[in-house]
Amino acid sequence: MMTMHQTIETDGGDAGLHPLFREAPSSVEFNKLRKRLLRLTRQAIEDYGMVRPGDRWLVALSGGKDSYGLLTILLDLKWRGLLPVELLACNLDQGQPNFPKHILPEYLQSLGVPHRIEYQDTYSIVTDKIPENRTYCSLCSRLRRGHLYRIAREEGCSSLVLGHHRDDILETFFMNLFHGGRLAAMPPKLINDEGDVNVLRPLSFCAESDLARFADAMKFPIIPCDLCGSQDGLQRNAMKDMLSDIEKRMPGRKDTMIRALANARPSHLLDRELFDFASLMPETAGNPATQPD
Repeated sequence: MMTMHQTIETDGGDAGLHPLFREAPSSVEFNKLRKRLLRLTRQAIEDYGMVRPGDRWLVALSGGKDSYGLLTILLDLKWRGLLPVELLACNLDQGQPNFPKHILPEYLQSLGVPHRIEYQDTYSIVTDKIPENRTYCSLCSRLRRGHLYRIAREEGCSSLVLGHHRDDILETFFMNLFHGGRLAAMPPKLINDEGDVNVLRPLSFCAESDLARFADAMKFPIIPCDLCGSQDGLQRNAMKDMLSDIEKRMPGRKDTMIRALANARPSHLLDRELFDFASLMPETAGNPATQPD
């Protein structure tokens, strides 16, 4: 029986490519990049039990490189018979100034991808509530997520699928470490507070630099975010710069860090809720050492 890894790695020639890649580069370099993204996405999907065959997924499409890459990779996996779910692309038009409303509908229609475009003016709410010199991202994200949960329910989707990648997860971890005083990141899979929608991040193992190269090669019609893209000095930018410097000095550290987040040792941390330190007692005469259950 051919495994998923073998299926992806042994496809060859145009016959093994999704029609999405008709205009893509035919170079060996791009083919390796495409296969790597497919493999890492499939690994995250399998490792975190994201698929329930027959389910419907709402794939959030912002118009940025990551969400375009997410949709393309999921469509490719589905085309190969490796993703037995129905996909519905969804863009939430949040009313940002100069947002080109025609780009995403035209792009999705050209691919024959089922989609829904939803207009909700969260931009006015965010700019009214948050001073200009403060970060919009938190409130903007909460409002957007609430609408996407609602749309998922209306469309009968069990899961909301987001384009967060390896670097997003690491940046969030260090933001929480430095500014929040806690060890937390973005999990590849979670359930919303209401308990009725899964949130999935299939790109959790994919590098942002790979997704950027993929987007350039695929010539996705990128739509910049005019809401937060003009704000400088965000905490996340500082984390991004720090991680980039670490990776430059010590190549491969980002992959090591993402593996570390999946390899926690509660007994070697300081959280008394996760490990019963109080029950640890050394062995003494007549009393064997005790270990917590």
